[in-house]
Amino acid sequence: MPPASTPVPRAAVDVTALLERGRTLATPVLRAAVDRLASPMDTVAAYHFGWIDAAGNPADGDGGKAVRPALAVLSAEVTGAAPEVGIPGAVAVELVHNFSLLHDDLMDGDEQRRHRDTVWKVHGPAQAILVGDALFALANEVLLELGSVEAGRATRRLTTATRALIDGQAQDISYEHRDRVSVEECLEMEGNKTGALLAASSSIGAVLGGANDATADALEKYGYHLGLAFQAVDDLLGIWGDPEATGKQTWSDLRQRKKSLPVVAALAAGGSASERLGEILAADAKSSDFENFSEEEFAARAALIEEAGGRDWTAEEARRQHTIAIEALDAVDMPGRVRDSFTALADFVVVRKR
Repeated sequence: MPPASTPVPRAAVDVTALLERGRTLATPVLRAAVDRLASPMDTVAAYHFGWIDAAGNPADGDGGKAVRPALAVLSAEVTGAAPEVGIPGAVAVELVHNFSLLHDDLMDGDEQRRHRDTVWKVHGPAQAILVGDALFALANEVLLELGSVEAGRATRRLTTATRALIDGQAQDISYEHRDRVSVEECLEMEGNKTGALLAASSSIGAVLGGANDATADALEKYGYHLGLAFQAVDDLLGIWGDPEATGKQTWSDLRQRKKSLPVVAALAAGGSASERLGEILAADAKSSDFENFSEEEFAARAALIEEAGGRDWTAEEARRQHTIAIEALDAVDMPGRVRDSFTALADFVVVRKR
């Protein structure tokens, strides 16, 4: 995680309340959208969102951080519109985000998400694929059924972001099979995979509220760089995060051979630890026994990444991207309360533990 010098959330803004507002406003509409799905996809989706357990009983599962719907609702207020104007955008980005999670979990072989078995593990790979596809279709339906010019503009931005997200996942998978990936390639991949949808989340409510393209573009810049900060922190948690907080295995990203920012930065750093790490990871790629590595073996790899400077570099990159995101807001005329809320959400992203 970034060291203690990282900005902390502003006392004047209750970030928990912001996140809860987005979740509260979006959830009823999200549930109604999911209810449109044919059986058993509606049930599978409800399980994924944490609304029911594997046996179909009502549950109060962890629905995630809800940063994207919070941003979508908040961005509507940039234009002076009521937060409710951003609800269709909040629901749409949440549907696209969860489409990607369903597919990513299957492609990555992740068996746990948010402290529960993943959909493919419980309901099978076919349902994970079908429900993911259905959520993507629903996202566009929720926006387009508004029937307004603004809805069409918002849909265009969301579909462009979704294509970038898919590009990023394709890059991520391809990088797992390469010995070396440059820092620039890694940042491009993470900008696609995470930054693009957070960019859409940060502007979509404003677009629905009638914002012009210049305003939407500036908000997208904020969201894009916030996404890079978010992913940098996620990469730190993917190696050094507490499983009790993240809901994933120890050394999660190392187990999947991910070329995440700490790994890529360590390999690019030079020096004895960097060279040793490169030799070990190259050997790992050819190992037939990788799945049986011990905790100590993964811990040794994490220690080399840290010794080579990958952990500190990634923490600093999270702070740098955070700064760029905040500066992008200067191009937008908005109420001070709304600006402070955007800033507080950005601060939250770089100090989180899950």
